[in-house]
Amino acid sequence: MSTTLVRKEDVQRKWYIVDAANQPLGRTAVTVANILRGKVKADFTPNVDCGDYVIVINADKAVLTGKKLDQKYYRHHSGWIGGLKETKYKTIMAERPEFAMELAVKGMLPKNTIGRAALGRLKVFKGTEHPHAAQKPEAWQD
Repeated sequence: MSTTLVRKEDVQRKWYIVDAANQPLGRTAVTVANILRGKVKADFTPNVDCGDYVIVINADKAVLTGKKLDQKYYRHHSGWIGGLKETKYKTIMAERPEFAMELAVKGMLPKNTIGRAALGRLKVFKGTEHPHAAQKPEAWQD
């Protein structure tokens, strides 16, 4: 029995919709990261970018469990002395829920060219409306 290795030219990409309404943010991000990476396919090849496109809808209705809304911070540094910026997830989820979802998925992808390409196939929207109906996306079933 031989192992099938997919080449970059032979990858067939599909479009999926993942509904984040009333789902934990991290659980949804795990599902999305696995689809983007291609790990849900039978012919997954680790060194080839063989993932699919993912549309995440209802990102504003994703939930953070426990006390994460008040205790979890998004931190980034400008590079200057005293340039640490902190923002609570309560603020991020209220103002930019798409950013919170992208950040969670980005942390679960590899930090290389395959991960960056996979993140480019992620489309996140607040509500149920999205402009990708022409691609005929399928609803993802867990």
